[in-house]
Amino acid sequence: MKFEDFNFKPEITKAIKDAGFREPSPIQVEAIPLILEGNDIIGQAHTGTGKTAAFALPILEKLELNGDVEALIVAPTRELAMQVSDEVYKFGKELGVRSATVYGGTAYGRQIEQIKRANVVVATPGRLIDLLDSKKIRLNPSIIVLDEADEMLDMGFLDDIKKIFSHLKGEQQRLLFSATMSKEIRSLAQRILKEPKSISITQSNVTNSNIEQEYYVVEEREKDDALIRLYDYYNPHKSIIFCRMRREVDRLATFLNSQGFNCGGLHGDMGQREREQTIREFKKGNLEVLIATDVAARGLDVNDVSHVFNYHIPFDSQSYVHRIGRTGRAGKDGVAISIVTPSEFRALQKIQKNVGSEIKSKTIPNISDIEELKSGEVANKVIGTEPSEAGIKLVEDLKEAYDLSTIAFKLATIITNENRVKGKDNIGKSLEDIKKLLKYAKDDRGGNRRGRSSRGGNRRRGSNSNGRGRRDGGNRNRGSRS
Repeated sequence: MKFEDFNFKPEITKAIKDAGFREPSPIQVEAIPLILEGNDIIGQAHTGTGKTAAFALPILEKLELNGDVEALIVAPTRELAMQVSDEVYKFGKELGVRSATVYGGTAYGRQIEQIKRANVVVATPGRLIDLLDSKKIRLNPSIIVLDEADEMLDMGFLDDIKKIFSHLKGEQQRLLFSATMSKEIRSLAQRILKEPKSISITQSNVTNSNIEQEYYVVEEREKDDALIRLYDYYNPHKSIIFCRMRREVDRLATFLNSQGFNCGGLHGDMGQREREQTIREFKKGNLEVLIATDVAARGLDVNDVSHVFNYHIPFDSQSYVHRIGRTGRAGKDGVAISIVTPSEFRALQKIQKNVGSEIKSKTIPNISDIEELKSGEVANKVIGTEPSEAGIKLVEDLKEAYDLSTIAFKLATIITNENRVKGKDNIGKSLEDIKKLLKYAKDDRGGNRRGRSSRGGNRRRGSNSNGRGRRDGGNRNRGSRS
C-alpha cells in the first residue's frame, strides 16, 4: 500500500512526500481508513511505529479550517506534546494549519493567544485542566486524541482525563492510543469511547527486523571501557544511552565529554528550559550522544538515531521495547546494544523471552579488531581522496630529502599512531563464559551456581561482531572528523 491510496488532499500528499515517507506503517494502514470513516479507535501501538502520523494525517484531512479549534490531542509530557505539534505542522503546513502547544511552566497569556488562533491544540493534562477549570479557554473540538494513555495513567493523570472530558460537551470522535492494554486502560476506553474499532500492533511488529539486537557481558567495573570500545567499533551516527538513575546520567555525561564525545544528559531533575534545549540540540545534530533515564526520554521522537545503548538493562520488557524503539525508525536500520553484568544476565534472558525476538550474544572487540577496521578505512579514504595543491607541495618538498616510499611510510605511520586504540586489549566475557552463563541461567536450583558463573574469565581473541562504518581517523578528537 502507498500513501496515495488514502486519497489525501494534494497539500497533505505533498507534505508526506517532502517528509520522505513512502509506504505507510502497519498502524497507519489500519488506523487511517477507520479514522477517516469517523470511528472511535482504541489502538495498541508503541512509540516508533508511526502512531503519530496514523492519527495526525486523517485529522488534517478532516479539518474544515473554520477558525475554531477542531482537534484536541492530549499527551503525557511536554516533550511528546511538542513533537506531536511538530508532526501536525510538518504535515499541515501546506494547508495553513495552525497548532498550539500547551504545557506547564510557561506563561498562560501566550498559550491562550495561540489557542485562539489554532485549528489543532496539543496539550498535557495538567495545564489543559488549569485553563479549562479557570474558564480561560473554551473548547468544542470535533476530534479528541489521548496519546500514550498508559503513560498518562502511570503518571497519575486519570482524574485529569476524566475532568477534561467533563468540560467537552457534544459529540466528538475519540481516539485512544496506548502501548499496553491493561485493565485500567480498557476501563477508561469503555468510559470515554463509543463502539470503538480496535487496532493492535503486536510486539513482534514493534521489535522489527530493522533493529539488530545484541548484548555484551562485562563486569560492572568494565562498563565504561566497554562503552568506549563499542563506540570505537560501531561509530554511531547519532545515539542514545539509557541509564537507570539520574546521577548515573550526570556521571556518564561528564566522563564521555572528557573522552571527546559531544554529548548531553536528560533526566527529571533538569529544568524545563534546559531539557528542551538539550532535546533541540540533539535533534539538530549538535549533540551526537544523548544520555537519558527512561522517564526523561518518554515521548522522545528522533528519526535518525542509529544506535541505542542500554548501559543498564531496564527493569521490565515494556521499557526495553520503548528504549530500542528509538532506533530503526522510518524504515531505517538500527542497532540496540545492551551492556550487562553477570548479575543482570537472568533479567536479560527474561526480557528476551517476553519480547520474543533474538538478542545476539557478542564479545567486545579487542584492540587488533579496531585497528584492523581503522586501517581498512584509512586505505579507502586514501583511495577516494583527490590530491590537493597543499598535499602535492608537501610531497614535492619532502622529495628533496626522501624517496616516495619513505615519504609514504612516514605519513602512514603518523596516521596509524593517531589512530592507536587505548585501553586494555580484552574487555568483558568470552563466548565460552557466555555459554556458561546461558547454562546457569537455565538452571533454577539457586544462587550458588549463579554466583560461580560470574567468575568465568577466560579471555578470547577477536570478536564475532560484524564491522560497521567507522569514524574517520578513529581518534578521540571528535572535532577533527568530517
